[in-house]
Amino acid sequence: MVIVYHEDNKVVEIDCLGKSKASMQENIVKTLFEVAVDYQDCLIIWCHIQLKAKLNIKGFKEIFHHPKIMASYNPSVNCFLSELIGYVEGSPFLKINKKNTYPTWLMSGVVGGVQASVLNILKDEIQKDRNFDYFLHSFAKLAMQNGLFCYSEPNLVKNCLEVTQKNNSSLFNLFRFVKQHYKIQWSFFLFFNMIVYERKAPILPLLNSFFYRRRKLNPNLLEKIEVKSRNKIIELETIDVIIPTIGRKEYLYDVLKDLSIQTHLPANVIIVEQNSNPDSISELDYLFNEFWPFKIKHTFVHQVGACNARNLAIKEVGSEWTFLADDDIRFDENLLKSVLSNLKKYGANCLTTSCLKENERQDFKIIHQSGIFGSGNSVVKSQFLKLISFNKALEFGYGEDIDFGMQLRNLGIDIIYFPRLRILHLKAPIGGFRNKFIFPWELKGENPNPSPTVMHVKINHLTKQQLKRYKIILFLKLHKVNFFAVNRFTISWNLSVKWSKKI
Repeated sequence: MVIVYHEDNKVVEIDCLGKSKASMQENIVKTLFEVAVDYQDCLIIWCHIQLKAKLNIKGFKEIFHHPKIMASYNPSVNCFLSELIGYVEGSPFLKINKKNTYPTWLMSGVVGGVQASVLNILKDEIQKDRNFDYFLHSFAKLAMQNGLFCYSEPNLVKNCLEVTQKNNSSLFNLFRFVKQHYKIQWSFFLFFNMIVYERKAPILPLLNSFFYRRRKLNPNLLEKIEVKSRNKIIELETIDVIIPTIGRKEYLYDVLKDLSIQTHLPANVIIVEQNSNPDSISELDYLFNEFWPFKIKHTFVHQVGACNARNLAIKEVGSEWTFLADDDIRFDENLLKSVLSNLKKYGANCLTTSCLKENERQDFKIIHQSGIFGSGNSVVKSQFLKLISFNKALEFGYGEDIDFGMQLRNLGIDIIYFPRLRILHLKAPIGGFRNKFIFPWELKGENPNPSPTVMHVKINHLTKQQLKRYKIILFLKLHKVNFFAVNRFTISWNLSVKWSKKI
């Protein structure tokens, strides 16, 4: 391990494998790459000199448990790019929970680390900015989408206090960053939002950004780094499958058949069957008439709703891992075996698979930190499912998957997408909501937009700027540039906000 201490954007000391030496180099970034060349198998740490005594060195082995991890921590509430980046970025990686490990490309120069192998393999691809924080943000933004695992990690330090340092953020850096890491239209969109919401017209930062070219990264470079986690996250190798179902007898049968031929069999398959007719009985006779190589736990309820059904199923889970499945999917016999193998390899507590319709194009082909969570194609360590639940306020609406994924992230659980783990989603035509659910706003003849369930999720899990970004995008999607519709849109938006607080 090599630790580079810095202050005022200058290197002041380098601790190389326990041998400390002074350094007065002004370019921290250049120093990191030079050290990486000299110590190619080492973890490279950067740290503000004020935190030297606070470094949690004993925890580094667990934090950097495989070579494709980059982690940093900023005890301050202020982000280098400021909260204004939310006018451009809509992902869940901005609203960081600083109490737990949290996936984000918002890196900090206060304290952090990355393996020398990552720096070395990208040294000819990454521009070495003099501004250390700008470099870290750019590096993580480009590398995260190409397979580097980036986190805000409070365990890097012990009892960390806010560090006194110069604030080198500015609108010039913000517009430059947007120009270099997003499509050109987002620069104008940021400018527009600044006028609408901030009552500012930053013309000079916008014009200055056009002197910079967009940055890109070879997507295959990080694939050369072999991943093998030191974290032991699998002990029993047992897995339960939970499936909510309603009116899909034939489809569910095929799912059970796929499970029955798995090379790694599940311990329990937990089925929650729903039918709103109070006089109805189960139609799943094959659960009892046929032999299955696993235990089936079947619950039949007259209360319909996938959120309630999944919550009931989770209470029945007894295995180390839980596969949250849909009742209209198909997969090969090696799915569960491959799932456990990849969880072990990456030291992950949650993964989500590819889940596409037949002939649907697969856009993402690299294992990466996902901004989405699929409640019908994900595997989660069961102990964490006991701490959260599907929000029944979102029943029959939209957004329960997003909300559940955010609950996991706020617990410190990253969601990793594995594109080579494939599930076929049949999108059964008899799926969806069988009986039309009447929402309370419909009874009152009100027309909120977006759906209050969607608004509920947006308000809870986006930053203020991201919510405003969403509002503008929704308006443009509905009304193009017809600004005469602003009043009508505002009324429907406010209705959505009102009902989102009541559900």
